[in-house]
Amino acid sequence: MTDKSIDNAIVDPKVYASVDGFHELFAKLRKEEPVRWTEPDGYRPFWTVSKHADIMEVERQNDKFLNDPRLTLQTIETEEQVREFTGGSDKLIRSLVDMDNPDHRNYRGLTQAWFMPPNLKAIASRVDALAEKYVDRLEQKGGECDFVSDVAVWYPLRVIMTVLGVPEEDEPIMLKLTQELFGATDPDMKRSEESTITVNTVTEFFNYFTAITEDRRANPKDDVASVIANATIDGKPIGHVEAMGYYIIVATAGHDTTSSTAAGGLLALMQNPDQFAKLKADPDRYLPGAIDEMIRWTTPVKHLFRTAAEDYELRGQKIRKGDNLLMCYWSANRDEDVFDDPFTFDIERSPNKHLAFGYGAHLCLGQHLAKMEIKALYKELLARLDHIELAGDPAWVEASFVSGLKRLPVRYSMKRKAA
Repeated sequence: MTDKSIDNAIVDPKVYASVDGFHELFAKLRKEEPVRWTEPDGYRPFWTVSKHADIMEVERQNDKFLNDPRLTLQTIETEEQVREFTGGSDKLIRSLVDMDNPDHRNYRGLTQAWFMPPNLKAIASRVDALAEKYVDRLEQKGGECDFVSDVAVWYPLRVIMTVLGVPEEDEPIMLKLTQELFGATDPDMKRSEESTITVNTVTEFFNYFTAITEDRRANPKDDVASVIANATIDGKPIGHVEAMGYYIIVATAGHDTTSSTAAGGLLALMQNPDQFAKLKADPDRYLPGAIDEMIRWTTPVKHLFRTAAEDYELRGQKIRKGDNLLMCYWSANRDEDVFDDPFTFDIERSPNKHLAFGYGAHLCLGQHLAKMEIKALYKELLARLDHIELAGDPAWVEASFVSGLKRLPVRYSMKRKAA
């Protein structure tokens, strides 16, 4: 590959939908150019950071490397459309992942307790019941289905909507909007309009959650939507744009990433029958490790940017103040210097220091909920599945930010559920 073709491949959504192609490209980068100056066609230039140690070095110093102003890969054309729509701002939404301190600390503190293990115990029985419901759905499908569209996308969506307080009848619109937001570059996911820009999607989200805010201010409930709608920082209500960003990040990141792990984990188990047999034989022993390995294996959030607040040297490269750095988490989670046999799916992998939830101050707020959901689903699945195999070719979403399987056709037989 030429230098320019490597740069263009790093940003190409199709590369992220070709698992082997992605890993071949980034294995070469880790070995030859772990911190690479990248100038792809149609994008502003940046440093591509592909190794685990370098990403940790950057993310632990959140005073020197900022989340604002650039967060994800967007074409120059899309960035200009956003500025035109917002009247000059680089962002359509402002959420936790866009914020630096002190805002990040203050806004994260609003809901942090909600997503910690002691509080999650209160919803554990509801999560277990939902897991059972969606494995029932698998049984009702009669031995063949698309695990992504029939089970994996709906189950975590229902969980996060329960936490947020969105009624079940509104879930299809939430799923559609999330897929448009994260899959704007995928031909199967994007809106019918020609433009890849997500302005219309974000507008729909804003309209929906503005109505939710008004309702929860008038009638607060025991849910996260009520916390956001009535939140104050330093005695003042949080801004409308920040409130909308909060809803959107909880609603979208709270289910799309978990569904990618649930489906990608199942594919990995089917492709590694020895691991599947071991897990089925003793789920209590192996499931916690298997969940972490599924998360490492799939790494649903493929990248985020940081921007240098000062000059810095990283692995011998001189980073200038204002330079953007692309943190490639999927690459870090296959780093040969950190993981033994990184391309082997191993449910007993220990330690498993993956970076799928990020690192440092921006460590994923929902990680405990995500693990709880996957555990509940697989506990139910392992108890009731007799056999499962691929019934066609899997396909991945063409997206460089948040992505995973979009199709997983399976054929299976199940034990009859106890009455």
